[in-house]
Amino acid sequence: MTQPRGFKLLKQNPAVALTEEIPETPFYIPGTGSSTRPRRTLKQGDCFAVFDSYADIGATPRGNDGIYFCDTRYLSHLEMLLNGRQPLLLGSNVRDDNSILIVDLTNPDIYLDQKLVQPKDILHVVRTVFLLHGAAYQRFRMQNHGDSPFDVQLSIAFAGDFADLFEVRGMHRDRRGATTVDVGEAEVALNYQGLDGVQRRTTMLFDPAPAQLSDSIASYAFKLQPNECLSVYVTVKCDRGVTKNISLPFRKALRAAFNQRLTATRGMTTITTSNEIFNEVACRSMADLSMLMTETPQGPYPYAGIPWYSTTFGRDGIITAMQMLWCDSRVAKGVLRRLAAFQATTTDPIADAEPGKIPHEMRGGEMAALHEVPFGLYYGSADATPLFVMLAGLYAEHTGDVETLRELWPNVEAALGWIDGPGDSDRDGFVEYRRADEKGLVNQGWKDSHDAIFHADGVLAQGPIALCEVQSYVFAAKRLAARTAHRLGMTARGDTLDAQASNLAERFESAFWCEDIGTYAIALDGQKRPCRVRTSNAGQVLFSGIAAPEHAEAVMRDLMSPSFFSGWGIRTVARDQPRYNPMSYHNGSVWPHDNSLIAAGFARYGHKDAIDRLFKGLFDAATYMDLRRLPELYCGFQRGRERGPTLYPVACSPQAWAAGTPLLLLRSSLGLEFNRDNNEILLRKPRLPSFLNEVTLYNLRLGQSVVDLMLRRHDNDVSLQVLRNEGQIMVAAVYT
Repeated sequence: MTQPRGFKLLKQNPAVALTEEIPETPFYIPGTGSSTRPRRTLKQGDCFAVFDSYADIGATPRGNDGIYFCDTRYLSHLEMLLNGRQPLLLGSNVRDDNSILIVDLTNPDIYLDQKLVQPKDILHVVRTVFLLHGAAYQRFRMQNHGDSPFDVQLSIAFAGDFADLFEVRGMHRDRRGATTVDVGEAEVALNYQGLDGVQRRTTMLFDPAPAQLSDSIASYAFKLQPNECLSVYVTVKCDRGVTKNISLPFRKALRAAFNQRLTATRGMTTITTSNEIFNEVACRSMADLSMLMTETPQGPYPYAGIPWYSTTFGRDGIITAMQMLWCDSRVAKGVLRRLAAFQATTTDPIADAEPGKIPHEMRGGEMAALHEVPFGLYYGSADATPLFVMLAGLYAEHTGDVETLRELWPNVEAALGWIDGPGDSDRDGFVEYRRADEKGLVNQGWKDSHDAIFHADGVLAQGPIALCEVQSYVFAAKRLAARTAHRLGMTARGDTLDAQASNLAERFESAFWCEDIGTYAIALDGQKRPCRVRTSNAGQVLFSGIAAPEHAEAVMRDLMSPSFFSGWGIRTVARDQPRYNPMSYHNGSVWPHDNSLIAAGFARYGHKDAIDRLFKGLFDAATYMDLRRLPELYCGFQRGRERGPTLYPVACSPQAWAAGTPLLLLRSSLGLEFNRDNNEILLRKPRLPSFLNEVTLYNLRLGQSVVDLMLRRHDNDVSLQVLRNEGQIMVAAVYT
């Protein structure tokens, strides 16, 4: 993930004036303090919103609140006051399907000349908020529960700063565009003419018309009789350029939002278990994935995360599609087609583009358009391209969709051409990276912090850098591409790819295995020296199947040792290694998606006991999280008694591949395998973790056939019952 530009930290004795500064790190996400109200997020399409628990925006300091559209914050302030005061919060909840935020508020005690003139809890206000088609809809429903009339003074303050997302994340700009405001009787237009020549407009629509309306506040005055109800509707419409988003009346829009969510989730496999808390975790994961899913011209695509990564990311989309493949293969198709549509065909050093490369990141904001950041259409990742080939092969094997395979095969060949060509700049058989432009990312694997790749003495590795997991992705990509070529009748091409994969496996073991530390080096530096550091990257090597079995077992034992396994998951760096910091982004924290890929690797090599421990650690962590939602990452501190994990302050939540983690963990535990050619679903050495006695999978699909399965745990054994079988699927459990 790209990280935004940093802020300046001063270091000295705190009793002395602070003058020494640490250099800024490009694309660092600053953590400048916590806000006083928990945050709530909604997303639909290219629009997302970050509210506080009152459904306000910008009412408390140091937040990234706002309504965002296409990487720009269209509304930076939206705050409601009752009779000039902040209301009292009764409750704040996002629906289980993430479609609506509902907030219950009431009036505070009101005093005049030190006398109570209006007791609290008389007026009930319900704020209902949702997004649809680039607009945020909000209803204020007020009801007087007192026995006398209630004078309501409702004010709604608003503002739009049109900050680019990278500005919100901490980057400074010397110049900005011009803002104007047009005020009507019942609407206000906030206009921003960007330096990129694009007109952006936030339109505030009020129904009924306010008693007073200015360029920053709408005011109402009502007298509510006992038990009387009254509603005020506010629509925030985001328009960009010549494109105008159409807003609907509140109730029609609400029905449309519900119907859209139902349509998007129809056909997915659903999960129910004997553990109600795990059911909540799984429900939240599915809801988050559904919310982050964005309909693009090429098909559904899971945007990476809110707030920093709500856009197309190559690596994240591919891995999320892999996690979801067994329960919704349509996502993989959408991801493959979208990334193929933007595959690089030319060389562009500023974008780090080379023919055949798969995009890393796409941005639609002003700063990207002006090249103030390089991420408009940016290709600076070494792993997205082999992962693309991997996903294409996995999709082929799961669906047997020959038509899509033939459509994508030229893109697969172009990706393989990059892997064997520009991706291997020194022709040593390993894929390396070095940024082509100084504005780009220094590190271009999934651990893309500037300090994530280093030697045993802590010295940062100098490029070109060959990451261990990237070579393993290449191995799996060529194995899967070989099988796909055979499927398409290209026998000679398939045989060549198979031979290349076998050769890579031999050279990989020789170059990356470090007997002295008992695991794989995280990378080879530009002088081909192994970075002999114990990291979780070695676990992702197991995911691909490139590891020799004896080395895979050594890696598993190391990763499940106390130096790696925190009790809440596997750390990115072992705690006895240089640069270990449990509060860092990549050097000691716990990433759920990383753990899910490691668990899939454990399953490949038959280490089911390790999966059980890992699955339980991540599930236990989720039970402490707000909304039962696994975040992008959390700190790597050792698990303590009767306390939850320590949160990472600027982690994205929700995050697509974190949401996909429970799905891949369950698949790995059950050993689910799909063979489209034989129309067969296998459960290889199925296990259920200790917290699940029973799991039922509904609507499990293979081709046009559907089955429902129930699995029950009997100590370390699992029994299987087929509840429904529509089609010709053969289901079998293999226990040896």
